[in-house]
Amino acid sequence: MASTDTGVDARKDGSSAAGESRDVPDAQDLAGLEAGLDALDSVHVDRPPLRATLVHKVLPPISAVALVLVIWQLLVWAEIAPDYKLPSPSAVWDEVADAWRQGTLLDYIWTSVSRGLLGFLMALAIGTPLGLLVARVKFVRAAVGPILSGLQSLPSVAWVPPAVLWLGLNNSMMYAVILLGAVPSIANGLVAGIDQIPPLFLRAGRTLGATGLRGAWHIVMPGALPGYLAGLKQGWAFSWRSLMAAEIIASSPDLGVGLGQLLENGRNNASISQVFLAIFLILLVGIAIDLLIFSPLERRVLRGRGLLVTR
Repeated sequence: MASTDTGVDARKDGSSAAGESRDVPDAQDLAGLEAGLDALDSVHVDRPPLRATLVHKVLPPISAVALVLVIWQLLVWAEIAPDYKLPSPSAVWDEVADAWRQGTLLDYIWTSVSRGLLGFLMALAIGTPLGLLVARVKFVRAAVGPILSGLQSLPSVAWVPPAVLWLGLNNSMMYAVILLGAVPSIANGLVAGIDQIPPLFLRAGRTLGATGLRGAWHIVMPGALPGYLAGLKQGWAFSWRSLMAAEIIASSPDLGVGLGQLLENGRNNASISQVFLAIFLILLVGIAIDLLIFSPLERRVLRGRGLLVTR
């Protein structure tokens, strides 16, 4: 009996020891699995070296611009159009040099950029609460949502004549045209971003007490940030185009000479090189605003959500 009990005890001890030995690898496997999942969740973004940045980000646009200039010069040499219709790159550069020597080049740019940025900030202050209201209140959405969509599809140039008649030839008219062009885009972008927030996030926020303004600040706005940022980019594009349309149509000595007015002056003077200069400056400002403001914001949002690995 003693030996039998000892064998049973030995088997029990052996089975328990074997169970413990089997449990130890399982615990290690689970720990390794958790570490692997954590490694997948955490995205490490290393800043690329300067050479890689120059090769992948600076060289392609420079190459594209150089290719356009080469094709442009070849078309001029081929004489597919007379000089008064297609100026050479050197003629446009002479316009740039003349404006720089006269001290008017930066004035042209600053006149339009200051108006555009101030008008965009005003549209941002109006369009953001309007978008929140439309997205969160069903009655307001049913009443105002279709109007915002219609205003967004309306060409901005259509607002210039009534704005001139209502407000006169002054900066208020310019800002009114910018607001009417940009506010619907910003509001609709925020509404689209809020519609894409998972309902679970909103319920979790309400459970934690994030309601009203606190919920809008901590739950709704962060969740809608990608769509909101897309609306901001579109809103700036509408602001800039609305301003150019207003400057082309409405001219007055009190308004100064912006890029749109420079374009109109080139048409009135039959100077195609001045027209090309104005077009290139308008394009340059649009690219600069995107590279300096919106692209860094977009990278920051994507990096914060773990969606930017290499950029």
